[in-house]
Formats: sequence, structure tokens, C-alpha cells
Amino acid sequence: MSAGSAASLSGVIGAGGLAVIPTDTVYGICCDAGSEAAVARIELLKGRPAAKPAAVAFFSIEAALEALPELGERTRAAVRTLLPGALTLLVPNPAARFPSAGGELLGLRVIDLPLAPGRPILLTSANLAGGRDPRTLEEVPASLLRAAGLAIDHGTLPGTPSTVIDLGEFEATGSWRIVREGAVPRAAVQRALVGS
Repeated sequence: MSAGSAASLSGVIGAGGLAVIPTDTVYGICCDAGSEAAVARIELLKGRPAAKPAAVAFFSIEAALEALPELGERTRAAVRTLLPGALTLLVPNPAARFPSAGGELLGLRVIDLPLAPGRPILLTSANLAGGRDPRTLEEVPASLLRAAGLAIDHGTLPGTPSTVIDLGEFEATGSWRIVREGAVPRAAVQRALVGS
């Protein structure tokens, strides 16, 4: 991906627009996580319930931890151990940050691609609610592509969605659970969290 792709993404997101981007799992559709209007537009386009949480994505660990200063040390260590990668971590959200993305728990992703738009993005799969996760840009529904101010083609992606891990009790007890097993198997998560 070129520096031009990152600059274009920053411009579209900064102007309140939507973008279809590659991730380390599937193609996603994203917007400024702080824009209620843009988030509502994604929900409407996808036919996605407003109450269903989405992930807030960053493109570096440092940016993610800076945006969530209230995370405890044990949880921060787990974030550093597990991310970036094909994981979505559900972390405590006592400050109610990014209310359009979740409630008491916030979905957190860090994606290892050179696309940093300069702000947190709300990210969800670029499909219609209940539809297949797109591995290629051609598999993204035409209605989403038409609505996006930018679509970045990065070829064929793995196609398996992220594994979702609930770390809501991790700080207090060290316990965690897999909400959805996806691209990263349970055994790999277990190995990574030993000692976190």
C-alpha cells in the first residue's frame, strides 16, 4: 500500500466519509469513530442493529493505549502481547469512550497495515448484516462501495474474521474467554496470555 492510500484514507475519514479498507482478516468498512452521523450511516447501509457493538481500530499499539488511558496495567500488558493481529479484544470501558462502538466493554483492534488515518476508526466487516465476510474487494456489496469515498484494494485477504476475546475481568482475576473463535485459535491465545 502506498503513502497515497494512507493520505487518501485520512482525508476521507477526516471529512466524515466512509472507506472500504483491507485488514489482516477481511475487508472492512470504516469511519471516524467519533462521528455519530458516519457510524449511523454504516449501520443503515449494512442493515446492522444500532445496539450491536463494533470495534474501534488503531494502526499502532501506542495510539490504542494512549486513547484508553484508564486500562489497568495487566490489561495493557495483554494488549501489548496480543496485538497487532487478527484479534478483537473486548476491554473495560469505564470512561464510556467511543459510545457509538460499545458500552461497558469496547471492541479494540490494532491492524498492522500502513494506513494510519490519524484518528481512531470504527470498523466492521464490509458486508450486509449476516452476509459473507469479503476476502476480495469484488466481494464487497456494490451498495457499500458506492457509499464509500475510498476503496483500497489489497488483493485477496485470508477471509476468516478476527477472534474475539473478552478481557473484561482480566485485570481483576486474570480470566478471559473467547466470544468468537476466528483467525487465531484458542491455543495460540492461551500461549500468549500465559504470564500477562
